[in-house]
Amino acid sequence: MRSSSLKQLGIILTSALAGALFTFNIAAIANRSTESLPVEELRTFADVFNAIQQGYVEPVSDRTLIDHAISGMLSGLDPHSAYLDKEAFKELQEGTQGEFGGLGIEVGMEDGFVKVVSPMENTPAFRAGIKAGDLIVKLDDTPVKGMTQTEAVKRMRGKPGTKITLTIVRKGTDRPIVVTIVREIIKVQSVRSKLLEPGYGYIRIAQFQENTGPDVVAALNKLAEQGALKGLILDLRNDPGGLLNAAIGVSAAFLPKDTLVVSTKGRAPDAQRKYHARPADYLRGTAADYLGKLPAYARQVKMTVLVNAGSASASEIVAGALQDHNRAQIVGTPTFGKGSVQTILSLSENTAIKLTTSRYYTPKDRSIQATGIEPDIVVEDSPDGSWSHIREADLIGHLDNQQVQAQANAAAKTENSKTVSPPDKIIELGKLEDDYQLRQALRLMKGEKIEQQEQAAKKAPEGQNAAASDEDKDLIDAVSGRIRIERTPMQ
Repeated sequence: MRSSSLKQLGIILTSALAGALFTFNIAAIANRSTESLPVEELRTFADVFNAIQQGYVEPVSDRTLIDHAISGMLSGLDPHSAYLDKEAFKELQEGTQGEFGGLGIEVGMEDGFVKVVSPMENTPAFRAGIKAGDLIVKLDDTPVKGMTQTEAVKRMRGKPGTKITLTIVRKGTDRPIVVTIVREIIKVQSVRSKLLEPGYGYIRIAQFQENTGPDVVAALNKLAEQGALKGLILDLRNDPGGLLNAAIGVSAAFLPKDTLVVSTKGRAPDAQRKYHARPADYLRGTAADYLGKLPAYARQVKMTVLVNAGSASASEIVAGALQDHNRAQIVGTPTFGKGSVQTILSLSENTAIKLTTSRYYTPKDRSIQATGIEPDIVVEDSPDGSWSHIREADLIGHLDNQQVQAQANAAAKTENSKTVSPPDKIIELGKLEDDYQLRQALRLMKGEKIEQQEQAAKKAPEGQNAAASDEDKDLIDAVSGRIRIERTPMQ
């Protein structure tokens, strides 16, 4: 397939897993001359293609082989480049609208298994107790090993009301956990807001979608109706990202007009971009400027931004911009560290590739790739420490941070962080009585000290670590990197 056949869709992905920004970029890649293609390597590819067609045990269509080849080329680059077939492309577009049928989990791949990055709030997976870091090793009766991420996602999504059984391996447990979940229409409510107590407002962004900017403005106006605010907490925890223009719009709601929000740097000339707090960079097409309805207090009110390891990409753009311009105090734990930008290039009307084309940088020219945003004040997930999380740096094949010293500094700052097992109880973010980090953010905003609560370590109930069956041990061995022996039923 000639590279010149690629058509620019103008979509840049900024989240850890999904999201898009419509813009025009990397035209030089689409116009590459076929004269520079590696002829000898392509001959080898053709030889392998012919060998499969002539000798593979079962017939395989040309289309299938080409799809696999494209998928392999992209997945081998980094964790975020991928081939989008018809269904995957449709799911990507649905995700930016905030509605799809499925379980409600953000996932990645690790050692051939599906790894849960974060369950979305108030979804079937969240209510079933699925936790960040869980490894999904079976979908119904089908092992995940050998599936691509796209294939696994397809199996997990489906018609609302249908069931799927997940077999999960969780760190700290001796046997797999089997959970049956009923699929629902997943409607991700992008923005929630409330008054924590008189004078202190709270806005949570779960994902950056088409209407996130206008919804934040509406939330700010709603809070203003409840009285003058002394402080505002913007909660970006477990927000995997989404639309870049939405992130710029949210940043613009709290920063002076024309302030630099983020820049991108890549190999192609069009990948060198600077995005500012101005309509041209956060609006799409002829949409009216929703910041025209912004209440006056938004750019002056005292602010705290809550982040954690689940805050990725677009969330990190907002946190980094507000931190670099000294607009807000960042509180929580280091963020995910996805500092790369993906662009969608169409192959046909219904298929495309998602290609990493640049890194992004905060206003002070900091790359957060594989390091994340460091909070101004570290507040662990709980009084006892932070729960186990995965970050960009844990993903196989992730891009390195070219600012090596920044990476070393980030590692030094977090090496003393205490890791504890996640609680059995589902923590509802934004609920003061349950949310330790939120309580501390509010205390800090009011000039009070952080709570110190010493809690005794909980012992596992007797029998919890009972010996696993041979089949269970095989599954656990597969996850821990040992050789799995495939059993063949006796005939």
